[in-house]
Amino acid sequence: MNKIGIGIGMTVLMFVLSACSPHFHLDLMGKEQIQEVVLIKSRVKEKILLLDISGVIASSMKPGVFDKEGDILSQVYYRLKKAAEDNLVKGIILRLDTPGGEVTASDIIYHEIMNFKKRTGIPVLALMMGLTASGGYYIASACDLLIAHPTTLTGSIGVISLFPNLEGLFEKVGIQVHVIKSGELKDSGSVFRQMTPEERAVFQKIVDEYHQKFQDVVYENRKDHFSLEDLKKIADGRVMTASQALEAKLIDEIGYFDKALKIILDLSSLPEANVVSYTYFPKRKTNIYATSLKSEPLLESASFRDVVQSLKSGFYYLWHPQLYY
Repeated sequence: MNKIGIGIGMTVLMFVLSACSPHFHLDLMGKEQIQEVVLIKSRVKEKILLLDISGVIASSMKPGVFDKEGDILSQVYYRLKKAAEDNLVKGIILRLDTPGGEVTASDIIYHEIMNFKKRTGIPVLALMMGLTASGGYYIASACDLLIAHPTTLTGSIGVISLFPNLEGLFEKVGIQVHVIKSGELKDSGSVFRQMTPEERAVFQKIVDEYHQKFQDVVYENRKDHFSLEDLKKIADGRVMTASQALEAKLIDEIGYFDKALKIILDLSSLPEANVVSYTYFPKRKTNIYATSLKSEPLLESASFRDVVQSLKSGFYYLWHPQLYY
């Protein structure tokens, strides 16, 4: 059989196979408009929104190939806005699984949740997954009630500042960097040289100020549970298990999703409600444990390399031990 005959034969074979075989469609890009998906259906019209915050909280994190919204700030903002416009949404379960992240990004999300509650009067409950530390706890403190899973790690009320120093490496490879500056502190934190004691003191003052703000936020929202003095004793950056956090009164309950749902229904004065989520990938958001709000269906969550690359020199409400050594 010549090449033409083989080509025709292969074409016919592929046509026959396609006619009798199931067709597969990979919805790589998802829907053009965000969709509401019902995760738990009830007999009433009212809704409880399940809103996920996962991964490092950073406005500088690069969106994935299939991302439609950009960074975590825009994702959370848009979902809060959509919930506020829906009169049937009566409560929110804010599910958190994050080590924290940038000071400003964490504070913005906290601010948006506080504003949402003030505008709508809708209760927001925090449900902590495996890790809700530092900036994650900062955000959670905006919620009306905090629940942690039995194996959650949380707390880490503290600030860390990252300033890499490549001076030794540059010396080895023979690279010199000449800096012309207008003042002694203009290149503070430079990766090209050692930090001076004066510069360290300046940055320590900034860290202390951000740390005080963190404590103020927690105390303002949980002052009925402990004194400021008691808070300061545990606001040293330590992480806690759920039972330790409950004893320290950093959280209100220990339990699973069903307990969180029962409590948010009580806070919303509802006997039952539909549990819904907003997503661009409705076929993947099929139950309460399915894909989080991150719209990267075929990609893994941010790798350690991606996290490191996204963290510029600066100040963080973050617990991520791998970054410190």
